Amino acid sequence: MASSRRGQPSLSIRMPSNPPSDRPPIAALFLIHFDVKAGYTIVWKQSAPGVELEGLVEYKSLPSGLHTVSNDLIYFVHDGGHAGLSAFINVPCDEEEARHARMIAVGVLVPLSYGRLGRAWRHAETLKSMVATLAEDRKNTGILEDYWNANKEKPGQVNRRLSGETPVSSPLVQSQPFGRKGHTRNRSASDGTSVVAAGHRLSPYHPAWSLTSLLDKFGPLIFPIHRAALLRKRILISCHAPVHEICDFVYNISVLSNIPLSVADILPTSSSTQRLRPLFSIGVHDIQFLMDDFEASKRERSSEDAVDDEAGSGWIACTTDSILAMKDTLWDMLITIPPDYSSKASEKVWPLVECPRGQPVKATQRDLRRFTTLKNGLERLSFAASISGSTPNNPPSDTQHARFSGQHTVALRDPHDDGVDKVVEPLTWTALAYNGYMWWASAGEQLRSEQQEEASRDTALLADLSRGPMSMPRPSSSSEPLSESLSSLSAARRSNDDNSEANLELAIIAYFHRLTTQTLSVLGDLADSQDGPYTDGDDEDEEMSRPSSTSESSPLHPNGVDLDHDEDAIRVDSHAIENMGLDVWSDSDALFVRELSNLYFGRSARIEGKGVEVCGVRVC
Repeated sequence: MASSRRGQPSLSIRMPSNPPSDRPPIAALFLIHFDVKAGYTIVWKQSAPGVELEGLVEYKSLPSGLHTVSNDLIYFVHDGGHAGLSAFINVPCDEEEARHARMIAVGVLVPLSYGRLGRAWRHAETLKSMVATLAEDRKNTGILEDYWNANKEKPGQVNRRLSGETPVSSPLVQSQPFGRKGHTRNRSASDGTSVVAAGHRLSPYHPAWSLTSLLDKFGPLIFPIHRAALLRKRILISCHAPVHEICDFVYNISVLSNIPLSVADILPTSSSTQRLRPLFSIGVHDIQFLMDDFEASKRERSSEDAVDDEAGSGWIACTTDSILAMKDTLWDMLITIPPDYSSKASEKVWPLVECPRGQPVKATQRDLRRFTTLKNGLERLSFAASISGSTPNNPPSDTQHARFSGQHTVALRDPHDDGVDKVVEPLTWTALAYNGYMWWASAGEQLRSEQQEEASRDTALLADLSRGPMSMPRPSSSSEPLSESLSSLSAARRSNDDNSEANLELAIIAYFHRLTTQTLSVLGDLADSQDGPYTDGDDEDEEMSRPSSTSESSPLHPNGVDLDHDEDAIRVDSHAIENMGLDVWSDSDALFVRELSNLYFGRSARIEGKGVEVCGVRVC
């Protein structure tokens, strides 16, 4: 990797194996009741000095649409310094004035100094228990008082280290701190090249448990979403209640888009590597905040300011208020989650991704192939873990043997059976012409060689993440959709043990961090090797520098910049695009490389298309 080439110390992840035994201190505890006449009302509260609750937490704790569900967990950010978690319950009652429904929520605020969610999930189980008790007897506020006294923030308790799981967003990294040119920056302490050791456990309500559901929900669309997150776009997820799983998705996408420390040395000190801010659940009362944040993004800031102040940087959030989705000036990418009842449709209904509004975002053909490889690799990891964890008294089940006894790496199921064609870009005519020509010219050898190189790059992203032997799975039953396979694996592990090992989830995180490392390393090497101005006087065919389907008004030329005459532009050929794991035929991936180069290296990028020349004439 690039880090080893530059002499950086090797990095490894160390995570404690003992289950969590304590919780982060709370800065506030409150009980909210929905009154038909008065609306949301705080009926009991306790808070640390300086923490305001009235007129704020009521709306964040109870987003729109909760009246349609029986219970939910809601994450939110409070005034930038605290993370909030509320447990909601909706139970029938005999009170006619309440329209025979009692809706209450019990919530806490925890300092964000413990992580991007402050590890608030450690309070989830108790909050759910307390809200269920209070739903039966609202006057039993003594349990709230006891919980506040036991968990409130005490002097000298700030930033103490909690036992149990290490945050997956910033695992313990065993390496010496390093700086560049006398300047250091706070970065995600995640390393995409680190090997995940055995014994990692997550508490039952940790958001990372939903990582397999994230892949199942978005399929190959997770890759263009990940690329938007790397570009620090403002990403809004429009959904329906309940919001617990979507809040988990917000957390996970933020974690997956971390900039690993292993590539920090590649980036110029002037580039901002701020994380993608997770805002979790937001609503109409946050519109002013989003508008102010957008104005802050227009102001030029030094790299030191970017570390101290996250205002104006990219974010990701979810909302049940459709009015936010209509205000397209508030966000860059909109993800619309289909309603729950769509899961009963005969064909899978995929989320709609738009960037900007009205322009659907689709996965590339390369994304589809990579997604299939990822799913197969994760299933092999899960099987290897089950084999290594089995004992003579607890051998693997016959079902497991039948499912994983194949000898060849093949797709679990044809992805097209899930209607994935609707969210994937069609194969371009240029790609068809190139493939046909190469098949004729080399009897298929060239295409097979390229496919093998691509497969090896994808396989390497999951290498060394298994404790046990890797066994090849055979295709799943035709009655089992591809979109259900990963969730079923995760659910089986959690049903057996609430504190079960999270090898599969941490492997997903390592996969995306390695993918980020791969992309930025290739681009960084190109930037280092092309420090001097580049001139294009030797190129006779002007079209070689851009995809054939583009024009002067194409989005590949943002703001009307003529990249052909930009002497400082980074020259990115088709081989480099392939090494980044991107699609050489996709205009959207070419645009991504341009934006990535400008954001992280402060230089434009000149993309050279792939093609074939015969006697100096380009034929495709």
